Amino acid sequence: MTARVVGAGLLGASLGLALSSLGHRVVLDDVSPLGLSLACGLGAGEVTRPGENDTDVDLVIVATPPDVTAEVVVRELAAYPKAIVTDVASVKSYVIDDILAAAPSGLERFVGSHPMAGKERSGAPNADGDLFKGRPWVVVPTPATSREAQDLVATLAVDVGALPIVMNAAEHDDAVAAVSHVPQLVSSLLASCLAEVPEGALSLAGQGLRDTTRIAKSDPMLWSNILSVNASPVLSHLRGIHDALGSVIEALVECESELYPPAAVATLAATIEAGNAGVARIPGKHGGAQRTYEEIVCYVPDKPGELARLFADIGSGGINIEDVRLEHAAGAKVGLATISVEPTVGEFLAAHLENLDWSVVR
Repeated sequence: MTARVVGAGLLGASLGLALSSLGHRVVLDDVSPLGLSLACGLGAGEVTRPGENDTDVDLVIVATPPDVTAEVVVRELAAYPKAIVTDVASVKSYVIDDILAAAPSGLERFVGSHPMAGKERSGAPNADGDLFKGRPWVVVPTPATSREAQDLVATLAVDVGALPIVMNAAEHDDAVAAVSHVPQLVSSLLASCLAEVPEGALSLAGQGLRDTTRIAKSDPMLWSNILSVNASPVLSHLRGIHDALGSVIEALVECESELYPPAAVATLAATIEAGNAGVARIPGKHGGAQRTYEEIVCYVPDKPGELARLFADIGSGGINIEDVRLEHAAGAKVGLATISVEPTVGEFLAAHLENLDWSVVR
């Protein structure tokens, strides 16, 4: 298959790498000559040849920002009348409505889609051919979409390691507002408050602050684009957070003037408890229900090869690592590795590591 990828940023270049590794021919196009050169240099594809005709392309993937996606899709449907065309924009209603309004010929060859994969850093230099493995890929057909087009995009998702899920545009936009767009805003708002925090206080920061602000490093231009065109679903979810935050503020105001006021304490406890319930609903390993694991904390020297040695020693005991979290100890050349394992092997793992001279936190 020959795939044409329009947009050589993170998603476009990552798709180019993934498809090229499977033996497909990938031709890239981008308005930025530098971005295009970087993506091609990484092996994500080749530059579109002048005069290339419609028989050379089987699939067009539009990986541009949402504000120009519809325009590019319409253009590609006309330029490649035998190709299936999809887009990978993170907002679907805005894009699909504009495409349908343009009423281009060949609408049966178009199907919207959105791989739920990405990084906090954008651009071709951060591309990864494994970016889509194990991730959902939402397929969003229009009323005009042919079964052939829908099946090809679903196959594309499977080929790059993703799990295709069919949704309509409104369902998709509400879902991503809840699980992606609002978390981005909350993380950015939290991180923005750190600008006024003294350096001495920041030196006490642990993994909790790093976890909650990790995605705050995202691209401002890209995200302002996404949030602007998905405003209604984002507002709906954000208003719920606004109301809950207002209740917390009121409770804390009461706590300022009275020690342990019953109603305020109950509100704070209910807020934390509601958070526990929400976290419990996030799918666990392999997409199933979350499970409870035993956590073994081990000191890991901050030297080359030490983390690999720890994993090898765990494997030598015949133990499967269910999850792992690594954080750095403040002011020390050591890290803390939290290893999650099945509860039945927790004590065995701790003793096994101690026998191999690892320092385990008891």
